[in-house]
Amino acid sequence: MNATPPRPLGSLRAVLTGRALPYTRPGSRSAIDKQLRDGPVEVAAPLGLEGDEQGDPRVHGGPDKAVHCYAFGQYAPWRQELAGHATAQALLERPGAFGENFSLEGLDEAQACIGDQWQIGSARFEVSQGRQPCWKLSDRFQVPDMALRVQTSLRAGWYLRVLQGGQVRAGDTVWLLARPHPGWPIARLLHAIAERDCTPDTLHEILTLPLPPSWHRLFSRRLESASVEDWSARLLGKQ
Repeated sequence: MNATPPRPLGSLRAVLTGRALPYTRPGSRSAIDKQLRDGPVEVAAPLGLEGDEQGDPRVHGGPDKAVHCYAFGQYAPWRQELAGHATAQALLERPGAFGENFSLEGLDEAQACIGDQWQIGSARFEVSQGRQPCWKLSDRFQVPDMALRVQTSLRAGWYLRVLQGGQVRAGDTVWLLARPHPGWPIARLLHAIAERDCTPDTLHEILTLPLPPSWHRLFSRRLESASVEDWSARLLGKQ
């Protein structure tokens, strides 16, 4: 593992947190409506930012999804693609449209690799997995197929584990401390999911990576069955 010297990857444009509130469908809750935080924000291991909540802990939050990252540079193509959608355009005026905790400048899914270790402020993080978008994005943007669009675009964002607590604030540099898997940027993993890749050689290689349990199950089942999981519950909210 190449752990030295640290090098800058990008910067933290904004830090955001949110409270879990009743959402758009009966019985649903969400903290997707993140609000900008001024000044230093405490980060604790293993669950993330002080003041941040999740509406459905079964599928959101936890040690492997402690911090959600999204590249602010991806907002421009979304504004172009969603021209004519008034709610979407309003959301895309500032960071937080996708429910992210960290809005990042200078890096995206192609520059963040699985297993990366980062220093931001006085806290340390590890890139744990990409985001698999759900129906809550479609409801938030008022675009019926928004979750599928996000998945297909590969502009989905990614998650961090907290390795060491500390403080972060807007403007902090993102320092790369270690990159054990340079051949596996998050975009490549998202592509394997979205493109229904069941190639045994690819799946075997993916299963050697430091995947969270949910992703290990996903790719293991593809390898065992040579078929793709059903996305309807996640993308459409169907039971």
